[in-house]
Amino acid sequence: MSGLTGAHWRRGGGVVVRERGRCVDSSCWLAPGALRRLFELPAPVLTRHQLKRLEEHRYSSSGRSLLEPVMQRYWEWLVHRMPPWIAPNLITIVGLATNIFTTLVLVYYCPTATEQAPLWAYLLCAVGLFVYQSLDAIDGKQARRTNSSSPLGELFDHGCDSLSTVFVVLGTSIAVQLGSHPDWMFFCCFSGMFMFYCAHWQTYVSGTLRFRIIDVTEVQIFIILLYLLAAVGGAAFWQSPIPVINIQVKIIPALCTFIAVVFSCAGYFRVIFTGGVGKNGSTIAGTSVLSPVLHIGSVIVLAVMIYKKSAVQLFQKHPCLYILAFGFVSAKITNKLVVAHMTKSEMHLHDAAFLGPGLLFLDQYFNSFIDEYLVLWVSLVRSRPLRFTLTSPMPSFNRVLLRRFCLSSIWCATAPASAARSHPTCTSASSRSRHRVRRWPSSERSYAFITACY
Repeated sequence: MSGLTGAHWRRGGGVVVRERGRCVDSSCWLAPGALRRLFELPAPVLTRHQLKRLEEHRYSSSGRSLLEPVMQRYWEWLVHRMPPWIAPNLITIVGLATNIFTTLVLVYYCPTATEQAPLWAYLLCAVGLFVYQSLDAIDGKQARRTNSSSPLGELFDHGCDSLSTVFVVLGTSIAVQLGSHPDWMFFCCFSGMFMFYCAHWQTYVSGTLRFRIIDVTEVQIFIILLYLLAAVGGAAFWQSPIPVINIQVKIIPALCTFIAVVFSCAGYFRVIFTGGVGKNGSTIAGTSVLSPVLHIGSVIVLAVMIYKKSAVQLFQKHPCLYILAFGFVSAKITNKLVVAHMTKSEMHLHDAAFLGPGLLFLDQYFNSFIDEYLVLWVSLVRSRPLRFTLTSPMPSFNRVLLRRFCLSSIWCATAPASAARSHPTCTSASSRSRHRVRRWPSSERSYAFITACY
């Protein structure tokens, strides 16, 4: 494995690896066991060349959305209220946790997306999404403010965004009670995941993340308004018919999603098919501009086939579980795309994330000899979302990546002490302040602290 220096020898029946002066025993919790390897496909870790390109990576974006100039004033005000000892990655995680918690409350009350939740649940989701949007917007500003910008920060940000997208599209579908129209709910949820993937697909091709007039900020504000309408109007509002066109009000957000998909994908694929910045119009990694379609295509094809061929109407009866199970897979492969972009490397198709959908497909192929609902739960648990948050539901890839970030002196979960001390509000010599701003060494302590968060 590249990046390891020293030697390998046996001690007490386990293989010991000396890594930059430290010993890691294969019998400890850091080393994947034989049983785990039976259930996981091999995942290539970052090579020395990938780590070098990762360290050289610089964030690049272009464009500005309609509401961004207005929201920038609020975001600038908010970031200056943040204590400088709070790490940007902590801000990102808190925003994600808030969004997940508020959406899960809605899932609890509306498991089939047809029920009416309490008024406060919709208000809680509106507040949670606004908090997430605010914290997601200022984490980068906090990084620049504390001089703690790092590739891991960008990976944290996009990783949390990919996971949050799953909960946002699910919460929106529940709020408008789209469960009574399963085809529309399926389309809206998977369209949201697909568009997020395409945004990073075009970045992988062009090297620049592009924002449009109507982008994430505007969509989030629109969804917050939907939550407020659900709290005020209730089920009667969404089920009421619209005169002349004779459709229910709940179909309007679905039609808006369809229009957004058409215009957004047209812009994304215009960039993709125009040609990349690599050699002969290839991606930033020198691969085909169409190579990322295999990953998202596999997710969507499996999701559609299992949805339509289910003998027990799996999606209709358990839409929330279904969206979460496939959503975590979509988020995982999106993060693989982000890592491929940041390291300028090829995306590998084989991935243990596809094991859950594959089990569902095989179960249906053999006439559902195991209850599909049980297999769906296995698929959801197999995705291990709590351990996935940063980059991967695959522990080996996740831990190796985090360890290598720490060994490369890339800031992980704390703000630099020097930046925090230089800030006017951090001149206090109290031990509490010194503890908060101190830098974790590139050692097992920082690595264990980060992995404990997931």
